[in-house]
Amino acid sequence: MSQLTVALDMMGGDFGPSITVPAAAQALSLLPDLNLLMFGVEAQLSPWLSRLKLDQHPRVKTCFCSQQVGNDHKAAFALRHLTDSSMRHALDALASGRAQACVSAGNTGALMAMAVKVLSTVPGVDRPALITRLPQEGAGHALLLDVGANISCSAQQLVQFALMGEQAAQRILGLSQPRIALLNVGMEATKGNETVREASKRLSAISGLNYSGYIEGTSLFINQADVIVCDGFVGNVALKTSEGIARLLIGQPLKRGLLSKILSFWLKKRLSHLNPDQYNGASLIGLRASVVKSHGSAGSPAFFNAILQAISEIKQDLPANIAHRFDTAPQDSHAR
Repeated sequence: MSQLTVALDMMGGDFGPSITVPAAAQALSLLPDLNLLMFGVEAQLSPWLSRLKLDQHPRVKTCFCSQQVGNDHKAAFALRHLTDSSMRHALDALASGRAQACVSAGNTGALMAMAVKVLSTVPGVDRPALITRLPQEGAGHALLLDVGANISCSAQQLVQFALMGEQAAQRILGLSQPRIALLNVGMEATKGNETVREASKRLSAISGLNYSGYIEGTSLFINQADVIVCDGFVGNVALKTSEGIARLLIGQPLKRGLLSKILSFWLKKRLSHLNPDQYNGASLIGLRASVVKSHGSAGSPAFFNAILQAISEIKQDLPANIAHRFDTAPQDSHAR
């Protein structure tokens, strides 16, 4: 694939163009085959484009709009009334084929609602899920989903998340038989609520799926599973708790003494993957095209990493692989 085109919501996140434009400039400088469609409000976006000399860049097309989605906007309001927003136009570019992926740091609920409306989900998927990487003990990563797109889920939706996560692990992590686990409050079969227990029963019945049972929060980072499935409430709390601990430890000053300095340096290096400022984007998977959500409160390195994540998904063609998995999955996994 020689040419890559990514649509960017330049107004998303807590800081808008002051973060998104430097990230875009870095991506363009490092990736000569990358083309960017930038969507934003002219009064806020143009000064940053001029400052970083992107206003005349040959691989940038800027599209100005009159609205932006705020962090406090309800999803339903954004869907109905913010049709001239940077987020909506970036998704429209993806739906029309002008872009191959979309990146936004904006309101998660609004992004999901608009993405489902504009792109729709692949057949067999009720709702998309946000998926992200977790560093593992020793080396490598696991995938955690959902991390915030769906606050509550049915057992069948958890099954769908597992099938989507399986494909993501195969394509992104390169694992032929990824280990699938449900995040639960215990390992015993009787633990957890009825939804989780029913999802476990259904996953156990799917032939060819490497389902290993339950996993507890204490085991998220010790390489016990490759895909960890939960609803968006649980996943978001788990992820943000991990990020908070990482920030706390990374922010501690180096103590005196050689051993203390070595330990502090090791902790900061090991936990940097959980720092949102250096975090890859979370992908909204289950849609007909690739949408990547960057941390709204993070800096330009995070948005740059989200752009890289979008490019990786373009190359891996993850939506097509998920669609194929549901075409060949048992009919029960498609149940509404």
